[in-house]
Order: sequence, then C-alpha cells, then structure tokens
Amino acid sequence: MAYRAPVADIAFTLKHSAGLDAAIAEGLYPDLSADVVDAVLEEAGKFATDVIAPLNRVGDMQGARLEDGEVVMPPGWKEVYAAWAAAGWNGLASPAEWGGQDLPHALNAACIEMWNSASMAFGIGPVLSMGAAEAIAAHGSEELKRTFLPKLVSGEWMGTMNLTEPQAGSDLGALRSKAERGPDGAYRVSGQKIFITYGEHQLTENIIHLVLARLLDAPPGTRGISLFLVPKYLVGADGSLGSRNDVRCASIEHKLGIHGSPTCTMAFGDQGGATGYLIGEENRGLACMFTMMNNARLAVGLQGVAIAERAYQDALAYAKERRQGRAPGWSGPGMSPIVEHPDVKRMLLEMRAKTAAARAIAYTTADAIDRAHRLPDEKARAAAHARASLLTPIAKAFSTDIGFEVASLGVQVHGGAGYVEETGAAQHLRDAKIAQIYEGTNGIQAIDLVTRKLPMEGGQVVRAHIDQLRAILRTVRASNDNGMGATLDWVAQAVDQLDRVTAWMIEANAHRPDDALAGATPYLRLFALATGGVYLAKKALAANAALRNGDADARHGLRVATARFFAANLATAAPGLGESVMAGADAIVSAFTDTAA
Repeated sequence: MAYRAPVADIAFTLKHSAGLDAAIAEGLYPDLSADVVDAVLEEAGKFATDVIAPLNRVGDMQGARLEDGEVVMPPGWKEVYAAWAAAGWNGLASPAEWGGQDLPHALNAACIEMWNSASMAFGIGPVLSMGAAEAIAAHGSEELKRTFLPKLVSGEWMGTMNLTEPQAGSDLGALRSKAERGPDGAYRVSGQKIFITYGEHQLTENIIHLVLARLLDAPPGTRGISLFLVPKYLVGADGSLGSRNDVRCASIEHKLGIHGSPTCTMAFGDQGGATGYLIGEENRGLACMFTMMNNARLAVGLQGVAIAERAYQDALAYAKERRQGRAPGWSGPGMSPIVEHPDVKRMLLEMRAKTAAARAIAYTTADAIDRAHRLPDEKARAAAHARASLLTPIAKAFSTDIGFEVASLGVQVHGGAGYVEETGAAQHLRDAKIAQIYEGTNGIQAIDLVTRKLPMEGGQVVRAHIDQLRAILRTVRASNDNGMGATLDWVAQAVDQLDRVTAWMIEANAHRPDDALAGATPYLRLFALATGGVYLAKKALAANAALRNGDADARHGLRVATARFFAANLATAAPGLGESVMAGADAIVSAFTDTAA
C-alpha cells in the first residue's frame, strides 16, 4: 500500500497534545500562526507521500553499493534529495542567521516523522546533517560557522557523526582514533570509524564529518576526547572546494534493513592524516558531541513513530480488503473482511494506540527543546531544558520499541502474506529493528534515565513531571466528559505507580545500583505508559471539545477511542511493571553467578 502522510492527526497532536498551540498563544513565535503550521505540514505531507515514498521499495530492493571507493545510491535518490533540499526542508528549524527558517523544532519533528514514514533509509540522512549543524552552531568557532553552516543548513552539504570504532561501541572512552596538532592551526586526524550512516555518497558535493578522536597528550577515558570537523573536500577561504581530504570509505555494511542508507566503515589518515578543525575545546569533545547525539536520539525516536505509522496504515488497508471467515454479527455476502474480527480489531487498535502515544511523547520532547531556547525567563528555560533531558531517553527508547512491536503486529495482521516480501510488511519489521540499536541502545537509554536523569536537581525534575501529569488529569476530570469512561482511573493508577516506583528507583540508584540497573528497562516502559496515557487523555479532551463545538470530523471520535484503548489495554500493565522493577532485580542479579553456564 502507498503511504499517505496523516497530516490532520499530526497537526492535532502537535497543537493539542504537545502544546504548540499554547506556545503560539504565549507569543514564543511572534510570526507563526496555526494557518502557517497547517500549510507547512500539508506541503511536507505531499512531498513525503508523492516524492519520497516511491523511493522506499527501490531503496530496499537495490540498496546502496560501493564501487571503486564511491557509494552508488539507489535510482532516484539523488534527484529526490536535491528537490527536498531545494524546497528548504533541511533548514526548517535552523537559525535564520545561517539561512534557516527558524521555525519550531516541534514542527520540524513532525516533518521528520513524515520523511521517515515515506522512506526510513532516506529520512535518516538529513537528520544527521541537522544535528551536525546544531553542534557547530553551538560549539564551533565563528570561522567554522561562516565556512560550513550556510551549506549545511541549505542541504547543499550533508553531515555525519563518527563515534563508533571496532573496540569502542557504547564505551567511547575506549576509542583509539588520534589527532595531532598541525603547524597551520589545524589537526591531523587518523583512525577507523564503523557504522557511519551516510559516511559516503554522491548526494551532495561535500560531506562534513564530525569525528571524535584523542590528542596524543590527552588524559585517558572520556576526559581525553576531542571533537573535530573533517570535510570530505577541503574548503578554501572563498568557500570553494579544494583537494580531497585524507578520508575514505573502506566498506559498507550488508544490513538487515534500511538498505538504501549507506552504513560505512570510514578510514581517516591513510596518507598521513586527515585535516580536521577543532570544535569547542581540546579534551571536551564529548560534551560538544552530545548536542548532536541528543538531536539524533529524538530523531531516531521519531523514526520509531514513523515506521509504526507506516506499518499501521498498511495493516489497516490489508485488513479491509482481505476476506476470511465470518466475523460475529457479519450479515454480508460470503466471508467478512478480517477487519471485522475482534482480535484483528484489537491488533489494529494496539498499533494505533502505541503509535499515537509515542508521537505525543516525541512531539512534547521537541516542544520542551523549543521552550529551552525561546522562553524569556532564564529559570524557565533551564526548567524546559531539564524536562527535555528527562524525556529524551523515553522518546528514543519507547518510540523505537513500539516501532518494532507495531511492525511485528503488522506482519501478524497480514498473516502469511506478511511473511513474504511482496506486501512490504516484512520490510517495516526489518527496517524498524535498527532504531532500537543505534544512537545508544534502548537499554542504555534506560540506564541514562535511571542514573543521570532521575537524580537531576535531587529528583525535582522527575517530581515536576509527575506533578504535571496529575495536573493534566485533573483538567480532564474537571471537564466531566462521559466519553472518557474509566480511562482516567486506569491512567491515574499508572501515574500513581510511576510515582511510587520512581521514589524506589532514586533510593536504589543511590544505595543499590545493581538493583536500579536491573530494573531500568521495565521502569522506562512504566514511565512511558503513564506519560503516554496522560498525553492521549489530553488529546481526547481536545477532540471531545471539538465535537461539542460542532466539528463533526469522525477522527475526533477515533482519538477518544484510542485514548480509552490505551488506558484499558496498555496502561493497565503499570502495576506489573512496578513489581518487575522493585521485586525482580534479585532474580536478574543472582541469575548469573561465577558458576552459571
């Protein structure tokens, strides 16, 4: 089935769940109106649906390949990327100072979802360029900004992130790539990086690599890592391209999914050292790179939402067409469409509810990032930054977990037809898996949440989040809206469980770290179910208000039904997850002893 961007639901979530309408009302975007938001989303939806989506199948079937050291992209890739960049999509949220449109990150997040639903292999490339531009803008020298940002923001050049090495995956302190100071003020970078997304291609005339490396006199561990900008082609003082830098693609990976995205092994310094330029300060590169990494983590979370949406659309269309058996109450001729069977309805509603909750969490995270930059009060900006930091691991891990779960349900709805490649359901499952792994595995996101985010400000950041969830529930209850049924009770129970387990987790993290780490992953899921349930209740409140005001759009009723399903069928797992966190750690910690097989 062809993808069709769900522009109306994306816009509704952005405005009424994530809070973009409130931000506009507060005056955070003086030149932005709801009509402009709708127009941007409509055009993005058309481009994703009509231009990018046709690449998805050819990208999967033909993939990227390496020929004579050059990566050859699938047919149509270069032309579509050029049209996408020329339309200004790459600079949507970038500062106007460097040629961007300075629109909200939340609006850009919605567009990123659509690019990745249309083709996940296409959509991952540009988000790395956006992240590279943000890192340079935040930490680069004025000369680096003038030289590289206009081309990165316009999309004329693309960016990459070079962290991983064969012996240093998640443990960046073990990296061996080195950098030596040169007499010209630049550095000579050498080493090997693996799993570099879009490390080599011919979509753009230059590629800007952001590379972590260690100076020869650097202290050990992560304290001795610096960040360098290493262009594929050197750039002259007038902005013109010069000679090829000492960097090449040694190989590309043959992967389970996202075949159209070249995943490269990059070799730096084969001929004496690639010319690189320091970003930020020596030995403080990891802090600079985290600007890009956090940007990428939210973008990968949006990939989870995107692939879930695509899988849901395909499964729903198939279920309406496929006839098998006779569902209870079916009075039509012959066999009924499988969408009439209760268990198929259950699977489809689960797919929709998980997608909707993850979308709301991801968009709300983007809104917090916007507020951290735009709120007039310094204290309020700091609070928004802390909230974005708290939500980022949730947005990345939960969204990509449900992306894989929803894609798996999509295969199930298709039955045997889903297990063969022709329907496309299998591709969604293959593509979705990587999102749980790259930009920090989801287990690492859970560890980050528990060990770094919960202790922020003595636990006051997570406390404020839980208080906000309860405030939203009070607002929904005050509406006396009978359409919500027992939804609020089930969601409130999940929030209460989150409150109780959070207190346990903070104490365990301080005194029994093994217990805290063992329970980190179920804790993250509990956090996401409570938060997602509240955000869907907030969305349902807005939908019911629209219905009362005479808006007969049938999608409003489905939004309420989705919130109720999530509460009754998914949020109700909260007590069991709480017990898994608090009582299950001993079974994990003691299971693998010195004598265990």
